[in-house]
Amino acid sequence: MKLRIEPFLWLAFSGGGVMAAIFLPVLAFLFALAFPLGWIDPPDHAQLAAVVGNPITFLVLLGLFTMMLVHAAHRFRFTLYDGLQVKHRGLVAAVCYGGALAGVFVALHMLGSAT
Repeated sequence: MKLRIEPFLWLAFSGGGVMAAIFLPVLAFLFALAFPLGWIDPPDHAQLAAVVGNPITFLVLLGLFTMMLVHAAHRFRFTLYDGLQVKHRGLVAAVCYGGALAGVFVALHMLGSAT
């Protein structure tokens, strides 16, 4: 029996879609409406640094960003294949997943510098 990686990619894709559907509307509401309009007092830098400084919160946020970036890369890859009929499959996959990997490193750097 041969182990295939494709089911794990689809699992990451669906997990990232669920994470995006649950958390992105909340973040958009907070940072686009509630904080700028003064409905809720925004946390200051020291409070956010203390929250992100917790190792569990750090890992949860990093996992959340990773799953959402994998979801976006997979969706963009198949949009290029099916919607735009791009024929360079290897190059498109490398660019999409490479961009997601670069985004994970940026998220890791930003979360690490926040502590």
